[in-house]
Amino acid sequence: MSYCEIAPGHPFHGPYHDTEYGFPVRDDAVLFERLALEINQAGLSWLTVLKKREAFLAAFDGFDVGRVARYGDPEKARLLSDAGIIRNRLKIDAVIHNARVIEALIAEHGSFAAWLDRQHPLPRDDWVKLFRKTFRFTGGEITGEFLMSTGYLPGAHDEDCPVHREILALRPAWSRV
Repeated sequence: MSYCEIAPGHPFHGPYHDTEYGFPVRDDAVLFERLALEINQAGLSWLTVLKKREAFLAAFDGFDVGRVARYGDPEKARLLSDAGIIRNRLKIDAVIHNARVIEALIAEHGSFAAWLDRQHPLPRDDWVKLFRKTFRFTGGEITGEFLMSTGYLPGAHDEDCPVHREILALRPAWSRV
């Protein structure tokens, strides 16, 4: 069963499906948030992550790349004791490391979105190789979902889903190949 079939009407999946999933993203904080949430979803359900989303936003300073990139041991300890988020040391370390990588990409390319644009178009397997080389905790599933959720790869919505038509009108990166 596709996400387009299960999400409508659900209190968490519905709004995400209808207004965020697959829509093109240009804001670096939102891109960073999506990457962090996808990393934290590994081994868990997306519903678990969506239910904890507000706590993640608060815990990671609104996913401000510069602030998270400066996190040290005190912030790691705070995150590991925060019951509102997923308290997995490897995932927390990956999010902080990836913030530092994104900060460097922003310095070099002007924005995380600009770096993604420079890579596009790539086949999914090449995206996965690039993400594994560039970031931590980014396997095939995490990379694919991140790229679909932000408009860089197709497949977020069924072709007969009304949201799919909305997204196509916004000309996501995958539609311009």
